[in-house]
Amino acid sequence: MTEASSPWAVDFTGPSKKQKENLPEDIYSLLLALKTALEWKGPERKEWPHYGKLAGKGKNQDYRHCHLNNNRPVYVVVWKVVDMAVQVMEIRYVGTHENADYRRIH
Repeated sequence: MTEASSPWAVDFTGPSKKQKENLPEDIYSLLLALKTALEWKGPERKEWPHYGKLAGKGKNQDYRHCHLNNNRPVYVVVWKVVDMAVQVMEIRYVGTHENADYRRIH
């Protein structure tokens, strides 16, 4: 029997691969849970705290983010919908809210 593949492909970019390796274990587990939700349910994750689209990224750019936790420090994840038709997303940033420079995430 073969495993069913998820409808969405979700990959980490080079910088976000390095960022996830430095996360506390509990935050890393939440990141993996979010990645699974993105793979199976798509980019709109309203059930995650402070989910929303990021404004100011350009007309054809679809960036979204959410918080992984509610206590300090707050960890955030930013992902980009690369192609809605082919169902591809990239996780572009994972780290603390205070270190997130949304203007530089692209």
